[in-house]
Amino acid sequence: MNELVSEPVSQRVSAEQAKADVADVLFAEVADLDGEADLRDQGMDSVRVMELVERWRSAGVEDLDYPALAEDQRLTRWIAVLAELQGSTDGTGAPTG
Repeated sequence: MNELVSEPVSQRVSAEQAKADVADVLFAEVADLDGEADLRDQGMDSVRVMELVERWRSAGVEDLDYPALAEDQRLTRWIAVLAELQGSTDGTGAPTG
C-alpha cells in the first residue's frame, strides 16, 4: 500500500521560483533580469506587483503584502523579503540553503 507522506516545506517560494515568476510577469527571460536594478525600469508596474503578491500568497507566503514589495523594487530585495517571511534567512536577509 502506497501512502503519501507530506514532508514539511522549508521555503515555499525559492529564490529561483521568485526569479522565474518575476520573469514570467515581465515576459522576459530570467537571465535578462538585473537583480540590483529597479524592477520598474525593467517593466514592472503595480498590477504586476499585485499579481506576484497573490501568486506568492497562494504558494504559502500568507503575510506578504503590496507595501513589502513596493518599498524597494529590486529583485534581490524581493528575494530577501520572501526568505524573511518564510523564516529562512541567515539574519542578513539572505536566503539559506
